[in-house]
Amino acid sequence: MLYVVGIGSGDVDTMTEEAISVLKGCSLIVGYTLYTDLIRDSFGDKEFYSTPMRGERERCIYAIESAERGVETAVVSSGDSGVYGMASLIYELCENRDIEIKIISGVTAALSGAALLGAPVAHDFAVISLSDLMTPLELIEKRLRLAAEADMVIVLYNPSSKKRADYLEKACRIIRQARDINTICGYVRNIGREGEKAVVTDLDTLADTSVDMFTTVFIGNSTTRNIKGKMVTPRGY
Repeated sequence: MLYVVGIGSGDVDTMTEEAISVLKGCSLIVGYTLYTDLIRDSFGDKEFYSTPMRGERERCIYAIESAERGVETAVVSSGDSGVYGMASLIYELCENRDIEIKIISGVTAALSGAALLGAPVAHDFAVISLSDLMTPLELIEKRLRLAAEADMVIVLYNPSSKKRADYLEKACRIIRQARDINTICGYVRNIGREGEKAVVTDLDTLADTSVDMFTTVFIGNSTTRNIKGKMVTPRGY
């Protein structure tokens, strides 16, 4: 059996009971170095195999081949394994293999971050990654523009990096073509980890905010409000 497990923030307290049970039952845990390091102390009796960024195919193939040898194996992803995680790649690589796969869901940052900010995604929302490693920048910009025009709450993953320091500013500039500069926004850094921080702000201020790969950004729709310091999008009840 090959499991693909979403570990949420990596803190055992925020994992699902199913995820914890599966990881306890596996012999081998495979994942990106940062994510395996987050859970290593909690599952110290397991064998770990990790690769750095851009080593996704290598570690997934290692996990698949281990599972084919009869090793109970789990591939871990932060948040939910089906949201910018390894679930889709595992299925692609196993298309012509006879192997049983089970996906174990986890809490993605759009939800765990939302809980820290208040209730920003209580209505329709779009999740968009600003990383252009595997998605052309032109397509990312199109998605931002259309989501903004549709008045959807927008959640941004991977909003910035050393090579993409101005991408959040660019995204805000695109969104401001369809949104008021006073639109309520928020961001959360290091969700469920040391240094966790949640801030409610506005679209104008957000454009000049310094963020990193461990920050999740929330841009409200036309009805989103700041209620007692919390970001709230009414459902319309």
